[in-house]
Amino acid sequence: MELRDIETFLVLADELHFGRTAQRLHVTTARVSQAIKQQERRIGGLLFDRSTRTVRLTPLGEQLRDDLRPVHAGLLKSVERARRAAQGITGTLRVGMIPFNTYDLRPFWDTFRRRHPQWSLQVRRASFVDPFAALRTGEHDILVAWLPVNEPDLTVGPVLFGDQRILAVSTDHELARRPSVSLEMLADFPNGTGQRLPDYWEDAYLPFHSPRGHTIERGAFVTNSDELIHLVALGETVQVFPVHVTDHWAMPDVRWLPITDLPRLNYALVWRTETETEIIRAMAQVVNDLCPLLR
Repeated sequence: MELRDIETFLVLADELHFGRTAQRLHVTTARVSQAIKQQERRIGGLLFDRSTRTVRLTPLGEQLRDDLRPVHAGLLKSVERARRAAQGITGTLRVGMIPFNTYDLRPFWDTFRRRHPQWSLQVRRASFVDPFAALRTGEHDILVAWLPVNEPDLTVGPVLFGDQRILAVSTDHELARRPSVSLEMLADFPNGTGQRLPDYWEDAYLPFHSPRGHTIERGAFVTNSDELIHLVALGETVQVFPVHVTDHWAMPDVRWLPITDLPRLNYALVWRTETETEIIRAMAQVVNDLCPLLR
């Protein structure tokens, strides 16, 4: 099969509709039908059951789909690597973000791209659960994470920014009428998410105990921030966030209350020590150079 034939088959296997497949591939429906018939003749069996109303994969089609998907993904990656090499782009830095303010950090990303056109930069949201895992599996090269990070295999680089913390409560919560709250008050309500984070790291974000020694209770385990803010809006929990989230979440049923006695939370670059490369050091240098200018 040629690459175009593989793409046609896989798109039809996904859409199960000749018209939508043709739209995605920017060809005619007749061209899709002809390509599939040629593939079936070449293979010697039907890949799709067709009727006037439905299109379904045959068992042979399902087997071919499962076999071709990783092959197709590998081919696309090879072509992309070749294209980038032809343009003089020799590597990609993949940055995972714990905070929400990707746009606010644009000066760092733009400066990196301007200084190092031979490399590309990908900035993605990091998983809400076990965020260091993506560094350790190689999915991310660098993580933007709050401090401290005390992991023996990870290097902590320069600080990008610091942020105050704020409490999110539902508009009908009893705290919503207050202009601000203290850490001591948080011990009276379910807080946090039980995120399965390292204890020292979770305690740095939201202490396990109030200044008077009362336990600050953690709530139910959730896997993403959208689910978490939904629970806040329903009044099932209150949650501490860095202040910058208020610029990115417009929530009419959530109030944001300053916390008077929590220090600023600093966010820094973090990477695996054994995988430190020139491209990682280049990003760290950008942060070192720009931070004094942005303060």
